[in-house]
Formats: sequence, C-alpha cells, structure tokens
Amino acid sequence: MPLSVVLLSLCQALLVSGNILLIAVSPLIGDKLAPSPWLATLPIASQWLGLMGATIPASLIMGRLGRRQGFTLGNVIGLGGALAAAWALMAGNFWGFTSATFAIGIGIGFGQLYRFAATEAAPVAARDRAIGLVMGGGVLAAFFGPWLARHSQDLATTPFLGSFIGLAVLYTVALVILRFTSLPASHAQHQQGTARPLGTLLRQPRFVLAVISAMIGYGVMTLSMTAAPLAMSHSGHPFNHVATTIQWHVLAMFVPSFFTGRLTERFGRECMIIIGCLLLVASALAAFSTLDSIRFTAAMILLGLGWNFTFLPATALLTECHRPEEKARVQAANEFLVFSTVAFASLAAGPSAVLLGWSGLNLLLLPLASIPLVVILLQRLIPQRHQLQ
Repeated sequence: MPLSVVLLSLCQALLVSGNILLIAVSPLIGDKLAPSPWLATLPIASQWLGLMGATIPASLIMGRLGRRQGFTLGNVIGLGGALAAAWALMAGNFWGFTSATFAIGIGIGFGQLYRFAATEAAPVAARDRAIGLVMGGGVLAAFFGPWLARHSQDLATTPFLGSFIGLAVLYTVALVILRFTSLPASHAQHQQGTARPLGTLLRQPRFVLAVISAMIGYGVMTLSMTAAPLAMSHSGHPFNHVATTIQWHVLAMFVPSFFTGRLTERFGRECMIIIGCLLLVASALAAFSTLDSIRFTAAMILLGLGWNFTFLPATALLTECHRPEEKARVQAANEFLVFSTVAFASLAAGPSAVLLGWSGLNLLLLPLASIPLVVILLQRLIPQRHQLQ
C-alpha cells in the first residue's frame, strides 16, 4: 500500500481521537453549562452542523486546490475551534462553547474526505482495502481518544480545559504529517469529458443505496452514541465507565476496517450492508431492557460493528457512481446528505432522551436501521436504470 495511504491513516487516527474526545466530554460540558437540559447535546449537535455545512465546500475546494491544501485548511479551522472552546470553558460561556464546536465540526468535515483521498492514492484493485486501512486509523484513536478524555479532564482548574488543549495539539500534529503526504494536485483530479446532469447522477440505484446506507448507518450510530453518555451519567455510572464504554464502541467501529475491505471483495457490498443493518438492530435490542454497564458496552460494540459494515461498503459503492470529472459533485452530494442526517440525529438525541428515555430511543432505532434492507429489496424487484455508463 502506498505510503500516502498510511499517512492518511495516521491523520484519520488523529481526527477520530479528537472526535471521540468531543463525544465523551461535550454532552457532559453541555449538561453543566446549558440553560436547559434540552440543550445539553447542542454543543455536539453544533459540531455535526459544522461538519454538514463543510461537506459541499470541502469537496469543491479540494477539487480546485487539491487534497493536501484542503486538508490543511480543515485542520487550521479545527485548531482555531479547539482554542476557542478552551477560552469558552474558562469563561463558562455555553454559547461560545457551542460556536467553537461548530468550527471544530467544519475541520472534521474536511477530514471526512481522507477516505476518498485514499482511493485516489491506491491502485484501483486495492480501493476497498485502502478505505479500510485509512478508517482503521480509528483503532489508535480508540485507545488514545478515551485516554486523552480521562487524563485531560482535570489537568487544569477548569474542568475539561485540558481536553481542548490536547485537541489543539492533535490538529497541530496532523498539519505536520500532511506536509509529508504526497497527494494528487488539483489539475490531476480533472479529466476531459462531459459531466452528466446532477439529477442523473443522483438517480443511479447504486448512488441511492450508497447514500441511504451511509445515512442510516451513521445516523443511527450518532443518535445512540450521543445519548449514551447522558443515559449512563443519569443512571449513576462514573465518567471512567462512560469513557471505557465509548472506547469499546470505537474499537468496534474501526478494528474491523482492517478486514472489511477483503470481506466486501468476497461477499459483495450489498451483503455487507445487510449484515451491518442487522447488527444495528441487534444493538438497539441489547440496549432496550436495562441500564447496567455490561449491557451498555455490549450495545455500543454492536453499534460500532453495524456502523462499520454499512458505512465502509457504502463508501466503496459510491466510487462506482461517478466519472473523474463528476467526482467532486458526487462526493459533495453524498457528504451533505449523510452528515445532514448525522447533524439532525445529534440534535434529536437530547430531546429524544428526555421524551422517550433510553429504552424508548432504542425502540425508535429498530425501524430506522431496517431502511437499507427495504431499499435493497426494492432494487432487486424493480428493474434498475440510470446505471453508470
């Protein structure tokens, strides 16, 4: 595998480490600073809104300036957001903290394209494995992110201030790694040819399945994962238990990445998506009946596996849905739709946890996790059109 794919995997590890830290601490910070319990998850929802807002600009900017310049810009924005979050914590400013997580989300939005950059740096036959290797960088994050969350929360007199200083360091290290990463220049990403209308691209059955699978996989995972720290905290579990549960969840998200590509090559992308949806259903069932820490951890492990087996095959499927000259628009549309869903899920997590409770929330996830299964069934029953020509 090319060195650039390995370096992208390291950048992904740093990105996910920061994201895990935010997931672990932001709901708890919101719970303390928010003027209403309904707003406790707003800071993490703001992060997802920032990510959503960055999706289309990030793809188009990279189409014009190249991957490395785009990733550098994203990390600079994320660094600024981390420093702004540290200031807001010292000031006890909830709205300032929420605005800072929005900027961090923009940085994460740029970083979500690491997986597409890997497909461009790897041979065509190794694309599934390249995606898996880059996403597998999250395994390092599964250890480092919770460790950073646990050990940085009390480094300063202001709770969790050290967490965001550590986050700023992660973005700085990523900027250094990017300086040594060779990626295609902007002119190399454009090929001669006439791009088809966007509507034609969006109606391709493979595009529809790829996007819906990613939307459901990421959306269900986000809704459950965002609410889990609050549910555990309100059930009397200490922060160490919360961080450990998130750690197991993230390991389940990313450890399979090292062999998901090979499994996808062997069994096919649709089959892997079906397995992923069944794992999401199993997660909701495991979380439904009890609030003990073992059941929380089991549910989060199944949730992570379900995310991996839906999101990674969906990413690989998307690479079949565009010609080179259509790449930026197709990826932008995919990222916007997927992370709009994620932003909505994170916004809904707090109110859903208050209104429905943890068990009611997981009951809601059961039909949602089944949607890609319905899409696959309909596509097999109905003649397919708008295939990539």
